[in-house]
Amino acid sequence: MPHRSASPYVVTPQSEAGIDDVVLVGGGLAGLFCALELAPRPVTVLAAAPIGEGASSTWAQGGIAAAVAEGDTPEHHAADTIAAGAGLVEKKIAEMMAREAPARIEDLLRYGVPFDRDLEGRLAVGQEAAHSTRRIVHVSGDQAGAAIMAALIATVRKTPSIRVLEGYAAEALVTAGKHVTGIVARPLRGRARRTVMLPARTVVIATGGLGHLYSVTTNPHEARGAGLGMAAAAGAVVADCEFVQFHPTAIAVGRDPAPLATEALRGEGAVLIDAKGERFMPVIHPDAELAPRDVVARAVHAQNVAGHGAFLDCRKAVGDRFPTRFPTVFEACMSAGIDPRTNPIPVAPAAHYHMGGILTDANGRTSLDGLWAAGEVASTGAHGANRLASNSLLEAVVFAGRIAEDIKGLMPVPQLVPWAEIADDGEVIPEEAPDSAIEQELRRTMTAHVGVVRSAESLSTALATIQRLEGRTRNASLRNTLTAAKLVAVSAFKRTESRGGHYRSDFPLTDPELARRSFVTMRDVETLVPEIVAGAPKRPAEAGR
Repeated sequence: MPHRSASPYVVTPQSEAGIDDVVLVGGGLAGLFCALELAPRPVTVLAAAPIGEGASSTWAQGGIAAAVAEGDTPEHHAADTIAAGAGLVEKKIAEMMAREAPARIEDLLRYGVPFDRDLEGRLAVGQEAAHSTRRIVHVSGDQAGAAIMAALIATVRKTPSIRVLEGYAAEALVTAGKHVTGIVARPLRGRARRTVMLPARTVVIATGGLGHLYSVTTNPHEARGAGLGMAAAAGAVVADCEFVQFHPTAIAVGRDPAPLATEALRGEGAVLIDAKGERFMPVIHPDAELAPRDVVARAVHAQNVAGHGAFLDCRKAVGDRFPTRFPTVFEACMSAGIDPRTNPIPVAPAAHYHMGGILTDANGRTSLDGLWAAGEVASTGAHGANRLASNSLLEAVVFAGRIAEDIKGLMPVPQLVPWAEIADDGEVIPEEAPDSAIEQELRRTMTAHVGVVRSAESLSTALATIQRLEGRTRNASLRNTLTAAKLVAVSAFKRTESRGGHYRSDFPLTDPELARRSFVTMRDVETLVPEIVAGAPKRPAEAGR
């Protein structure tokens, strides 16, 4: 009997010789690290953009958190992680991640990552918000993500067991019951516009986050939640989707994506001021600029909404050291006509990181057999309601490594057969431009109604819009993106409190009774959406019909 996928694809069974051991979807840090750790087992890496180019990992400025400095311990790191997570962090997961962090730093050094060192040759560490000590490992101040990715890409390119297929967008998981048996993908350029099928014994999703669902974001265009939507459509359980972290200091110069003024600047002593030059954080939180990100993001948002303006003043803290200490931020500012050595930087909150995602266990296994997830697309429970700064790159490598070990344990003998040929002989489905009117309306809707501040009314309005947009497209990738947006909005509607990265103006307090993670499936979502939308106010164009 043919295998029927979660989308309307029917795939004829393949012989074992034509099935990949591992198909890994995503060309960011989690995907590439997992592929390298699986070597010499044959792995196919599927990426929409050239590996590294469409990944948020490449843009990461802060660095990686790890207890590598004298006097620091994994226990202290785990405690800070748990405190930042606003009561929802899985304690054992956080402890395990912190305990394995130093070893993963050593792995990255082995792959050639040039982490900063002090004059005595030890790894140099910096301070970031909500960390109780200096434990952030950097590369040239603010270039950790780019340097890590450059080292891994170079290693992947010369590893013969890794086949890289760039320019393929994954659109659907193929399933037989609860077992994932492959991936349906679309060639994006230079090929016929037909879907292709890659049968696989195991599939790892590492497609990144969903920041580009929002019109103001620090994420690349590829971070549209497609992997999350694809897995949910196949029946995977997702968790904590309401928790979206907004970075408080994106550089507000009208760019898409917005350049980022790294948190390390505030760690160095930079302060937030209004248009009059007055600081506003000390009266909001005892840690002032080093308060948790959700607190700072709401404060900056409130300043901008009130018309007071919000600016990051680095003149005293960094000053003339800016070009060498933070070259990426300096270049972004200068190209926008702002000299951060002499002028404050205008800032605004931007969608930055998704704490929710596909539910996984400690080894990256999802609720579907044969499917693992790693990186931002996964929800391990390590971040809770509010990610601790610089734990994202760490989570990616820790769990990617654990997935590799898990797969090797389940399949100790890899297939040593040629990779199956890729044939463009699938179904033809109409294309949508990446910046289509549908996507642009979705992004505006998410920013306005599912952003830094939410309410029942705003979330109902958002879901009504998403439902309408779904009826206007047959494009599978765009439908996955709309599914991801729906998951966030429904999860936010269900959580009737404010906690971490989730703030409800109609439920502004934290409810101790809701100190638990949230879990949902698409079956739940499709049941709830009509009920939620029924309470939504009519759009002006529909009034009186």
